[in-house]
Amino acid sequence: MITGKNYIGHTLSATGQKTYRTFNPLLNIDNEHVFTEASEDEINKAVALASEAFKTFRTVSGKRKAEFLNAIADEILALDDELIQVYCSETGLPEGRAKGERGRTVFQLRSFAELVAEGSWVEASIDTAVPDRTPAPKPDLRKMNIPLGPVVVFGASNFPLAYSTAGGDTAAALAAGCPVIVKSHPMHAGTGELVASAIIKAAEQTGMPNGVFSNLNSSGIEVGVQLVEHPDVKAVGFTGSIRGGRALLDLAARREEPIPVFAEMGSINPVVILPEALKTRGEALAKTYAGSITLGTGQFCTNPGLILGIKGEALQHFIQHLGKEIIQLEPSVMLHPNIIGAYEQNKQKAVSQSNVDVVVDYADTVQTNFARQVITAVEGNTFLNNPTLHQEVFGPFSMVVQCEDITQLEAVIAQLEGQLTGTLIAEASEANQYPSLIETLQNRVGRLIYNGVPTGVEVCPSMVHGGPYPASTDSRFTAVGINSIKRWVRPFSYQDWPNDLLPDELKNGNPLGISRLINGEYSTQNL
Repeated sequence: MITGKNYIGHTLSATGQKTYRTFNPLLNIDNEHVFTEASEDEINKAVALASEAFKTFRTVSGKRKAEFLNAIADEILALDDELIQVYCSETGLPEGRAKGERGRTVFQLRSFAELVAEGSWVEASIDTAVPDRTPAPKPDLRKMNIPLGPVVVFGASNFPLAYSTAGGDTAAALAAGCPVIVKSHPMHAGTGELVASAIIKAAEQTGMPNGVFSNLNSSGIEVGVQLVEHPDVKAVGFTGSIRGGRALLDLAARREEPIPVFAEMGSINPVVILPEALKTRGEALAKTYAGSITLGTGQFCTNPGLILGIKGEALQHFIQHLGKEIIQLEPSVMLHPNIIGAYEQNKQKAVSQSNVDVVVDYADTVQTNFARQVITAVEGNTFLNNPTLHQEVFGPFSMVVQCEDITQLEAVIAQLEGQLTGTLIAEASEANQYPSLIETLQNRVGRLIYNGVPTGVEVCPSMVHGGPYPASTDSRFTAVGINSIKRWVRPFSYQDWPNDLLPDELKNGNPLGISRLINGEYSTQNL
């Protein structure tokens, strides 16, 4: 049941004065539930509870954390149709998308449960003492990853489940041993509260400390600012715009104790189509990419917003067919009036630039909050000389850059900001002819795709969802998959520490049976 209140640990609370509703973009009406924004006192109580909870949660065994994460997954599934219906009413997205995202969210939780139950993720390393070493004895050193402390997670607008309340950031932080305070996204506060209730039930069932999780409502930026500035918050997770992520990064850097902000931000995901591929399958590629550009109304961070090719008849043919294919697709609803407002503004800004050709702009009448898809085209020199064209237009929009030759195409890629993905479309005999181009693309992105589309982010250990700034604020980490747990930990060493006082992960007897690096060799044996 939705109450509109905040979860301050296990307690529902609504002492604030500011209220708001979510919005149904498909029906173009407010939803019924009223939400109360968290007050300063509630924010402080949530952080205080998280700090206290950290003292015990940081030492909870991997098996017990796994029970907690699996219980969260079970409770989310138990919400059943109520969750799906609220999700759809707050996003305008179809039931199939809601169920698919719920499945992804549950899978993420269970993946982290499996990871921490096994235990080797802590990367235990032991270098035993050599007391008779000359000229100086070697001490006994033992290292492992330990949790950072309370983490603030900002819910994402475009993924109310998979990147929000119990999404990847939260699952990874809880798996690491960090209590989580979620700043719920105002566009889907009802979805957020239902998921928060599932997390709280799971925490109570599995005996987790009160304060291991809190969920705070917020209609603007004030709650988020207060959380990031709070001295007892130790890290931040964010998925959203460059403007929002950069603001949080700057806030965190100005603190007396700066803290890491792991923000996954904007990306236009360049797609390079090499000449032979254009000639042999340009029409098929146009159809494929029309679908990718409009998938989810273009509201994916991996949307292909930039397509690069070499000028010529084949590229012109591709552009014409891309326009023809995309105009045949029915427009769909965006997540919120604010999002479609930003789309229209950014689209207009792009098409109003000098020497930008509008290939196609869906002209038929559409429902309120439905987005018209647009394809534009520019010359390589125009793109190189106008940084405005390099910016993301969040929605069903893509720009084709017609380069004079491979040298100019490579220059375009080199000038781009950091991106989540890059895609190379090539024939089998073609890719090995352009090693410099591929290397340049690799230096700008976190994931390189061959003969595919960037939309779709598989959840698995080999996935990298991140990239050079501003795709993310730290390109060394991924925001998807079990390796994303590394964002919420730090390496810690014990020197000459008594065996009985060491954590189980580092004890001589290896009671957990995990894989450890012992004097340079991996082993599950005891010492």
